[in-house]
Amino acid sequence: MLLTISGSLREGSYNRMLCRVAAEAFGPAKVVVGDLDLPLYNGDLEQAEGIPAKVQLLADQIAGADAIVISAPEYNKGISGVLKNALDWVSRTEGNAFAGKPTVVVSAAAGRTGGETAQFMTMACLLQLQAQIISGPAVLVAGASKEFSDAGALTNDRYHDTLKTRMAALRAAIKA
Repeated sequence: MLLTISGSLREGSYNRMLCRVAAEAFGPAKVVVGDLDLPLYNGDLEQAEGIPAKVQLLADQIAGADAIVISAPEYNKGISGVLKNALDWVSRTEGNAFAGKPTVVVSAAAGRTGGETAQFMTMACLLQLQAQIISGPAVLVAGASKEFSDAGALTNDRYHDTLKTRMAALRAAIKA
Protein backbone atom coordinates (compact mmCIF):
# COMPACT_ATOMS: atom_id res chain seq x y z
CA MET A 1 0.00 0.00 0.00
CA LEU A 2 1.28 3.45 -0.97
CA LEU A 3 0.30 6.26 1.39
CA THR A 4 0.34 9.78 -0.02
CA ILE A 5 0.38 12.77 2.30
CA SER A 6 -0.01 16.33 1.07
CA GLY A 7 1.01 19.08 3.44
CA SER A 8 -1.75 21.23 1.97
CA LEU A 9 -5.40 20.86 2.91
CA ARG A 10 -6.69 22.62 -0.21
CA GLU A 11 -8.26 20.06 -2.55
CA GLY A 12 -6.85 21.74 -5.68
CA SER A 13 -3.35 22.32 -4.30
CA TYR A 14 -0.32 21.62 -6.45
CA ASN A 15 1.03 19.34 -3.73
CA ARG A 16 -2.10 17.19 -3.87
CA MET A 17 -1.66 17.08 -7.65
CA LEU A 18 1.98 16.09 -7.17
CA CYS A 19 0.93 13.26 -4.84
CA ARG A 20 -1.46 11.94 -7.50
CA VAL A 21 1.22 12.12 -10.21
CA ALA A 22 3.69 10.38 -7.87
CA ALA A 23 1.19 7.58 -7.23
CA GLU A 24 0.75 7.11 -10.98
CA ALA A 25 4.53 7.05 -11.46
CA PHE A 26 4.87 4.55 -8.61
CA GLY A 27 2.86 2.04 -10.60
CA PRO A 28 0.29 -0.53 -9.57
CA ALA A 29 -0.53 -0.26 -5.88
CA LYS A 30 -3.37 0.36 -3.51
CA VAL A 31 -3.13 4.11 -2.85
CA VAL A 32 -4.40 5.67 0.36
CA VAL A 33 -4.55 9.44 0.82
CA GLY A 34 -3.68 10.62 4.33
CA ASP A 35 -5.93 13.27 5.87
CA LEU A 36 -4.11 16.06 7.72
CA ASP A 37 -7.23 17.97 8.71
CA LEU A 38 -6.46 17.34 12.38
CA PRO A 39 -6.94 19.38 15.55
CA LEU A 40 -3.95 21.45 16.59
CA TYR A 41 -1.64 19.51 18.84
CA ASN A 42 -2.33 20.43 22.46
CA GLY A 43 -0.85 18.45 25.34
CA ASP A 44 -3.83 19.35 27.53
CA LEU A 45 -6.21 17.90 24.91
CA GLU A 46 -4.10 14.77 24.65
CA GLN A 47 -4.07 14.33 28.43
CA ALA A 48 -7.81 14.95 28.80
CA GLU A 49 -9.10 13.03 25.78
CA GLY A 50 -6.24 10.92 24.48
CA ILE A 51 -5.19 10.65 20.85
CA PRO A 52 -7.94 11.91 18.51
CA ALA A 53 -9.45 9.22 16.25
CA LYS A 54 -8.32 10.99 13.06
CA VAL A 55 -4.75 11.13 14.36
CA GLN A 56 -4.81 7.43 15.25
CA LEU A 57 -6.18 6.61 11.80
CA LEU A 58 -3.30 8.50 10.17
CA ALA A 59 -0.75 6.76 12.41
CA ASP A 60 -2.31 3.39 11.55
CA GLN A 61 -2.15 4.23 7.83
CA ILE A 62 1.52 5.15 8.17
CA ALA A 63 2.28 1.97 10.12
CA GLY A 64 0.42 -0.14 7.55
CA ALA A 65 1.97 1.46 4.47
CA ASP A 66 4.61 -0.26 2.40
CA ALA A 67 5.84 3.13 1.23
CA ILE A 68 5.02 6.81 1.77
CA VAL A 69 5.13 9.89 -0.44
CA ILE A 70 4.94 13.26 1.30
CA SER A 71 4.47 16.40 -0.75
CA ALA A 72 5.61 19.38 1.30
CA PRO A 73 4.40 22.84 0.31
CA GLU A 74 6.49 25.78 1.39
CA TYR A 75 4.78 28.50 3.41
CA ASN A 76 6.90 31.55 4.24
CA LYS A 77 10.19 29.65 3.75
CA GLY A 78 9.15 26.76 5.97
CA ILE A 79 7.11 23.61 6.46
CA SER A 80 3.33 24.01 6.37
CA GLY A 81 1.60 24.14 9.74
CA VAL A 82 -0.72 21.24 8.94
CA LEU A 83 2.17 18.97 7.98
CA LYS A 84 4.21 19.82 11.08
CA ASN A 85 1.11 19.42 13.25
CA ALA A 86 0.43 15.97 11.77
CA LEU A 87 4.02 14.84 12.34
CA ASP A 88 3.86 16.11 15.93
CA TRP A 89 0.58 14.29 16.60
CA VAL A 90 1.76 11.03 15.02
CA SER A 91 4.90 11.15 17.15
CA ARG A 92 2.61 10.98 20.21
CA THR A 93 0.90 7.71 19.20
CA GLU A 94 1.94 4.28 20.51
CA GLY A 95 4.86 2.70 18.71
CA ASN A 96 6.74 4.55 16.03
CA ALA A 97 4.61 4.55 12.88
CA PHE A 98 7.33 5.99 10.63
CA ALA A 99 10.19 3.75 11.84
CA GLY A 100 11.84 2.13 8.85
CA LYS A 101 9.13 3.22 6.40
CA PRO A 102 10.52 3.92 2.92
CA THR A 103 9.58 7.57 2.36
CA VAL A 104 10.08 10.06 -0.44
CA VAL A 105 9.57 13.80 0.09
CA VAL A 106 8.69 15.97 -2.91
CA SER A 107 7.37 19.50 -3.19
CA ALA A 108 5.65 21.98 -5.44
CA ALA A 109 5.57 25.71 -4.80
CA ALA A 110 4.83 28.97 -6.55
CA GLY A 111 8.36 30.26 -5.99
CA ARG A 112 11.50 29.59 -7.94
CA THR A 113 13.00 27.08 -5.47
CA GLY A 114 10.04 24.72 -5.67
CA GLY A 115 9.70 24.31 -1.91
CA GLU A 116 13.31 23.38 -1.21
CA THR A 117 13.34 24.75 2.35
CA ALA A 118 10.10 22.98 3.28
CA GLN A 119 11.37 19.75 1.78
CA PHE A 120 14.55 19.81 3.85
CA MET A 121 12.63 20.77 7.00
CA THR A 122 10.23 17.87 6.42
CA MET A 123 13.11 15.43 5.97
CA ALA A 124 14.70 16.71 9.19
CA CYS A 125 11.47 15.96 11.07
CA LEU A 126 11.22 12.53 9.45
CA LEU A 127 14.79 11.66 10.47
CA GLN A 128 13.77 12.15 14.11
CA LEU A 129 10.81 9.84 13.49
CA GLN A 130 13.22 7.25 12.00
CA ALA A 131 11.63 7.13 8.54
CA GLN A 132 13.78 5.55 5.85
CA ILE A 133 14.21 8.57 3.60
CA ILE A 134 14.88 7.56 0.02
CA SER A 135 17.33 10.04 -1.39
CA GLY A 136 17.88 10.90 -4.99
CA PRO A 137 17.43 13.79 -7.33
CA ALA A 138 15.10 16.25 -5.64
CA VAL A 139 11.63 16.80 -7.03
CA LEU A 140 11.17 20.54 -6.54
CA VAL A 141 8.41 21.78 -8.84
CA ALA A 142 9.06 25.52 -9.10
CA GLY A 143 6.51 27.95 -10.51
CA ALA A 144 3.94 25.22 -9.95
CA SER A 145 1.05 27.15 -11.49
CA LYS A 146 2.77 26.78 -14.88
CA GLU A 147 3.84 23.15 -14.47
CA PHE A 148 0.50 21.33 -14.14
CA SER A 149 -2.24 20.92 -16.72
CA ASP A 150 -5.85 21.73 -15.88
CA ALA A 151 -6.30 17.99 -15.33
CA GLY A 152 -3.48 17.94 -12.74
CA ALA A 153 -0.77 16.29 -14.85
CA LEU A 154 2.83 17.48 -14.79
CA THR A 155 3.56 19.16 -18.11
CA ASN A 156 7.34 19.38 -17.72
CA ASP A 157 9.07 16.17 -18.79
CA ARG A 158 12.13 16.93 -16.64
CA TYR A 159 10.04 17.00 -13.45
CA HIS A 160 8.07 13.96 -14.53
CA ASP A 161 11.21 11.96 -15.36
CA THR A 162 12.81 12.86 -12.01
CA LEU A 163 9.62 11.84 -10.22
CA LYS A 164 9.57 8.49 -12.04
CA THR A 165 13.19 7.91 -10.97
CA ARG A 166 12.30 8.64 -7.33
CA MET A 167 9.24 6.37 -7.45
CA ALA A 168 11.34 3.55 -8.92
CA ALA A 169 13.78 3.97 -6.03
CA LEU A 170 10.88 3.91 -3.57
CA ARG A 171 9.52 0.72 -5.11
CA ALA A 172 13.03 -0.83 -4.99
CA ALA A 173 13.32 0.05 -1.29
CA ILE A 174 10.20 -1.98 -0.57
CA LYS A 175 11.71 -5.03 -2.23
CA ALA A 176 15.07 -4.63 -0.47
